[in-house]
Amino acid sequence: VFTNAPLLILSAKGALYCLIACVLAAACLPFIESTFGIITDMNLRELGDAHPLLQDLIRLAPGTYNHSQQVAVIAETAAEQIGGNGLLVRVGAYFHDIGKMLKPNYFVENQQGDCGSPHEHLNPAMSTLIIIGHVKDGVDLAEQYHLPQQIIDFIEQHHGTTLVEYFYREATKLVEGQPDRKSDAEEASFRYPGPRPRTKEAAVLMIVDACESASRTLTEPTPKRLETLVHNIVMRRLTDGQFDECTLTMKELRTIEESVVKSLIGIYHGRIRYPDAKEPREPQRQPNPAETGSYAVVQQAEAKPADVRN
Repeated sequence: VFTNAPLLILSAKGALYCLIACVLAAACLPFIESTFGIITDMNLRELGDAHPLLQDLIRLAPGTYNHSQQVAVIAETAAEQIGGNGLLVRVGAYFHDIGKMLKPNYFVENQQGDCGSPHEHLNPAMSTLIIIGHVKDGVDLAEQYHLPQQIIDFIEQHHGTTLVEYFYREATKLVEGQPDRKSDAEEASFRYPGPRPRTKEAAVLMIVDACESASRTLTEPTPKRLETLVHNIVMRRLTDGQFDECTLTMKELRTIEESVVKSLIGIYHGRIRYPDAKEPREPQRQPNPAETGSYAVVQQAEAKPADVRN
């Protein structure tokens, strides 16, 4: 049998070198990612798969965990619709509220039964400090567990500099007619410290986070009410300057709106009451001041179509 020994030796060496190169690349990948701030799809998938922080979140704050999972699905779809990195948004959404696990009972999604809210015993300023604090707590936890900076950015930016409107309104009521206490209701004290979203993906997460939370407070989440709710939330953040530091266009905002509305309609389809439905009306849930940041947006969406100003 004719054989070409030198050729076989060269082929074997080539295969061996390729194998060594693959092993070295896999071994060096974590170092390269951490040194140059690069995050790969493989790394993202590993982060989203049973990470210790997510295990703690589901144990300590199950309501927040469920909210984050829902946001992740909706945000991934919306980001992909505008050409963004859907996987990055999905994993960022998993971690965006991890700071809530330190004080879970102060967030309505984790409150059970008729125990009431701890905020009933606090003044609006103190409640606001606790609500806003979940962002810093989340960043601290993320850094402690060495999460990539791209994920930390989602945690830090998902509320931007938005106003915790519910408690701001409560504080304003308390100081009415008391000029000497005006400083207790300064708007700046009731805003998140930021920064505002700096990428399209972070802006998508901001929108979806607010819309998913607010949608839970609607008495009857009909398609029209969901559409009104999402549009009003997007417009409020737009006019508040929350998208000034990212490159979202008006066309992309509209695409995000449509995607979020479609996702929410799919989620709530089974809950929508049709004219011939006989089931008793579901009691109206109170808006979540910790999440929506806007009591008025929910009230406006609950209004009759003729009363809504788009």
